[in-house]
Amino acid sequence: MSKGTIKKVAGPLVIAEGMRDANMFDVVRVSDQRLIGEIIEIHGDQASIQVYEETSGLGPGAPVESTGVPLSVELGPGLISNIYDGIQRPLEAIMQKIGNSLARGVEVPSLDREKKWHFVPVKSAGDPVVGGDILGTVQETEIVVHKIMVPPGVIGKIKSIQEGDFTITETVAVIENENGGENPVSLMQRWPVRVGRPYQRKLSPDKPLITGQRVIDTLFPIAKGGVAAVPGPFGSGKTVVQHQLAKWADADIVVYIGCGERGNEMTDVLNEFPELKDPKTGRSLMERTVLIANTSDMPVAAREASIYTGITIAEYFRDMGYSVALMADSTSRWAEALREMSGRLEEMPGEEGYPAYLGSRLAQFYERAGRVVTLGADAREGALSVIGAVSPAGGDISEPGTQATLRIVKVFWSLDSQLAYRRHFPAINWLTSYSLYTDTMSSWFNSNVHSDWMNLRARILRLLQDESELDEIVKLVGMDALSAPDRLKMEAARSIREDFLHQDAFHETDTYTSLEKQYLMMQLVLAFYDQSIKALEQGVPVDELVKIAVRERIGRYKYVAPEQLEKEYQEILNVLTQEIADLAARKEEF
Repeated sequence: MSKGTIKKVAGPLVIAEGMRDANMFDVVRVSDQRLIGEIIEIHGDQASIQVYEETSGLGPGAPVESTGVPLSVELGPGLISNIYDGIQRPLEAIMQKIGNSLARGVEVPSLDREKKWHFVPVKSAGDPVVGGDILGTVQETEIVVHKIMVPPGVIGKIKSIQEGDFTITETVAVIENENGGENPVSLMQRWPVRVGRPYQRKLSPDKPLITGQRVIDTLFPIAKGGVAAVPGPFGSGKTVVQHQLAKWADADIVVYIGCGERGNEMTDVLNEFPELKDPKTGRSLMERTVLIANTSDMPVAAREASIYTGITIAEYFRDMGYSVALMADSTSRWAEALREMSGRLEEMPGEEGYPAYLGSRLAQFYERAGRVVTLGADAREGALSVIGAVSPAGGDISEPGTQATLRIVKVFWSLDSQLAYRRHFPAINWLTSYSLYTDTMSSWFNSNVHSDWMNLRARILRLLQDESELDEIVKLVGMDALSAPDRLKMEAARSIREDFLHQDAFHETDTYTSLEKQYLMMQLVLAFYDQSIKALEQGVPVDELVKIAVRERIGRYKYVAPEQLEKEYQEILNVLTQEIADLAARKEEF
């Protein structure tokens, strides 16, 4: 264990000398207050340490002590429903210990050492096991079964295993390796946050992560195990989009990282999530959620730690065979923290002062996502999907953080301030967003929802694109200059925007839309367009077609309860056909 003394303090950066025996990324305790830090650079016997707590009051000569281990997280029962800071300190336990103000140097274990959990083995003594095999289960919450796994790299036979109530540090099984050595296994593992957890192989991203948000599922879907970025200016709805995905995405576990965002936004999450009902189980959403709160008023260096802490916890649940959704809000604040630390380390700055390694750090984070075959003889399938909000200063997506992110992610949901000002939410711009997973998932949509799904999606995108081009003409010379088919096209596109893409996150029915309902909604909007085009060819004036009463019912279809969908759909189609037939019969009057 290496010991040294502080030579220099520059904000969150502390330079210590006498640290020749320390290693890169070792956790250190700084000063008599035992502040937590991590070694990020070593020159001779001098170590540069980023301190994850407030450094005011530190001065040269104060002691620094290396723990000899890298920054690691504790993985075991008790993670779910907990609220941590960026370095996995449980905020609720700290509050019970020292009150509402977060003091420096406080030491509280990440997982409760005294609570007992009931362990039920699924293996027996004498069974051969390898790393990743499930030894038994713990019912962590009403809806999450926590699977206790053999740590990666351990191979042997179970010498003993027992059912009962244990704390997370007590031994529940002993595995004997071929040399006769014994590996005791408890309910808890430790894992260094900067090292991705191992798996057997990655699978193709060909299954969608269904979110219930129409603009996402229909136009720009994300795959299970996929990565997406949500960039947008202030007030365009990034946080609400992420909340919606956390609530409704087809994931077993949600890990939500508030990385450097305003404290009041994180407070909303902390107040809202326990109140929300999980749509699948009717229980509180917190019973399958891990929250990491690292707000903008917390030390800047801890932002990097919070990102790695969150994704390591997410990988752990992925290894159990769960589908995990990780929300990072926002990676821009992490990039700004990297820029600040890089400046204090006096490194050569890259574009706009960001470090030259910004892109590779972001890539290391995002590449830990994926749908994988896990370790273990039973080869479970787990998925980790990562959705990162990006908050570029002034909404400028040409800045380095956003551009580096776009080179890595496969889905880009471009939030548009103009749409937000017009109260169109989610404010995802359909002309600038994209999803590179669409082709790999097209066969899934066609076989699992409807064989015509991709065809309808392509038609909707084409109408929106045509509307954008026609809109330029309308702005110049007015709507009257358009031909009748083009006016009808503009009306159909308006219906797509207002009746299909616009979605109310706070309406109990509209907040989530199943794929079947999305398909029926697309059918209705396009049925109006197709039948109107035919009527137009028969001589019905376009002014009469756009005024038909059934359009109101098409617009209200999004609020129809699930059990009424098919019946209402057929009724609307019948009324639509009848109204257009009536117009065609009366065409001589017009």
